[in-house]
Amino acid sequence: MAEYLVFASEGYVYLEEKLVSLLPGAEHGTAEKKVFPDGEIYHRIVSDVQDKNIIFVVDTTTEQAVLNGYDVACAMVKYGAESLTLVIPYFAYSTMERAIKQGEVVKAKTRARLFSNIPQAHRGNHIILIDLHAEGIPHYFENDVICTHLYAKPVVIQAIREFGGEDFILASTDAGRAKWVESLASEVQVPSAFVYKTRLSGSETKITGINASVQGKTVVIYDDMIRTGGSLINAATAYLEHGAKEIYAVATHLVLPEGSLEKIQQSNTIKKIAGTNTHPNSQKYIASDFIKVHDISSIVATAIHKKIKIA
Repeated sequence: MAEYLVFASEGYVYLEEKLVSLLPGAEHGTAEKKVFPDGEIYHRIVSDVQDKNIIFVVDTTTEQAVLNGYDVACAMVKYGAESLTLVIPYFAYSTMERAIKQGEVVKAKTRARLFSNIPQAHRGNHIILIDLHAEGIPHYFENDVICTHLYAKPVVIQAIREFGGEDFILASTDAGRAKWVESLASEVQVPSAFVYKTRLSGSETKITGINASVQGKTVVIYDDMIRTGGSLINAATAYLEHGAKEIYAVATHLVLPEGSLEKIQQSNTIKKIAGTNTHPNSQKYIASDFIKVHDISSIVATAIHKKIKIA
């Protein structure tokens, strides 16, 4: 009898494969999906989930993916899952964790509430998140859901070391991430740096300086995610203007929507990028010479195994 049944949203089949290979006693779960002519979506869980420990890798990168994940997870509990562990490698809307303007919807919280309302499996529901943009997001989950925030630090440090070697400066894109980068730099035992920004408008900022000398140094910029690349390019330009020898970038989440990678490459500011496979878009760059993708499956598998064993 399988100890774990592992399912995944369509975008995360590659992580499902890796988790099955890493978790003792794990087997692939099978589900069906059909789209009717009117756009409605049919799901059916083919595998018998009764009394099984279910691992479900959920995609949140589109609105439809979120609803699909919610629908299927609810059915898993209905059909008798012993425990339900949702792995959400990239928690979309994590940058919308608080309201700045009157009337703004805090979507990090509404998404958390949605997943919190999945019925409870016999031994409870567990949600695993990775390198969140804001530390407080796990507290948005409700209804006795156990939420674990995993850090991809071992993989991130490996990527940083591969780029920087022993003599480099670990930098952030702005002062807002400086505290986290400073802590990481202390662990790696290298100096840290960040840029000062002045906000010109709601969508425009200007870099006014940096807090440390980067003259003649290799600079590795770390951020939790790379999206359009605008902040990364602006920071890299500032470090180069202050004498940096070369710039690399490391991010946990390689979001990189259409056109962003080309924008970064055309800026001629970044030598190479590294990241993890938490976001489905990462799979586009497996064979890239410019981006190196690192695997976080072992970190997730270890957390799953420990959690279910002690549940």
